[in-house]
Amino acid sequence: MSSATAAAPPATVPETPGRLRAAGLGKVFGDGERAVTALGGVDLDVRPGEFVAVVGGSGCGKSTMLSLIAGLEPPTSGTVEAAGGVALMFQESTLLPWLTATQNVELALRLRGVEKSERYARARELLGKVRLGRHLDKRPHELSGGMRQRVALARVLAQNAAIVLMDEPLGALDAMTRDQMHDLIESVWLDAGFTVVFVTHNVREAVRLADRSILMGSRPGRIIHEQSNSLPRPRLMDSTGVVAMAADLTRRLKEEVAVHDEADYFSI
Repeated sequence: MSSATAAAPPATVPETPGRLRAAGLGKVFGDGERAVTALGGVDLDVRPGEFVAVVGGSGCGKSTMLSLIAGLEPPTSGTVEAAGGVALMFQESTLLPWLTATQNVELALRLRGVEKSERYARARELLGKVRLGRHLDKRPHELSGGMRQRVALARVLAQNAAIVLMDEPLGALDAMTRDQMHDLIESVWLDAGFTVVFVTHNVREAVRLADRSILMGSRPGRIIHEQSNSLPRPRLMDSTGVVAMAADLTRRLKEEVAVHDEADYFSI
């Protein structure tokens, strides 16, 4: 058994669905001189129904943190508490190419234990929520990138999880499609009331969507700044308030990147 697995504590569950807590969360890959501390002592408390965005330099542990929260990797140290189930949405839609949009969502319902007689109607209802009512029977190759991500979002909704983790789900989309997805994600989130932790490289996107933006530093990955956001919704990417808050986050991120001589890769 590896040291990482041996050190992983048992997860506990807070009482309120949608509540997420991480305490002293750490992850080390490798052993001895080759050991790399990807995440070091992260403390995170997310309220039920809150939308939290996570930004930071490349390799700062954003995706590693999501993997630990989702249970895909065991932590080396610390604990994760998540109430009400966790669903994960990736940058790629990861749809099964031989299934239609409806069948891809039906599969998620099947894995959740929904009765066969209910799956078809429920899948089509969820696809309607993400504005794909006219594309129910199309396969992934017949859909645009934005449409495929809408199917992926419907599949997340099918899991009925209280906590949704999104790992750069819009990173591969063009600007117009991305903006439309912002509106859709916000609408679905406000309607369903689940908790969101949204990883992105786009600082302005974080401010556009989130109640709170978390800035992570590198080597090891850790939280170095939090920015609360009380701007009224709906927000626009180019509104004065969003631009100003994004500029502050960008300045702080540039300072962190400069410390480690990393490339200026992020966008606003």
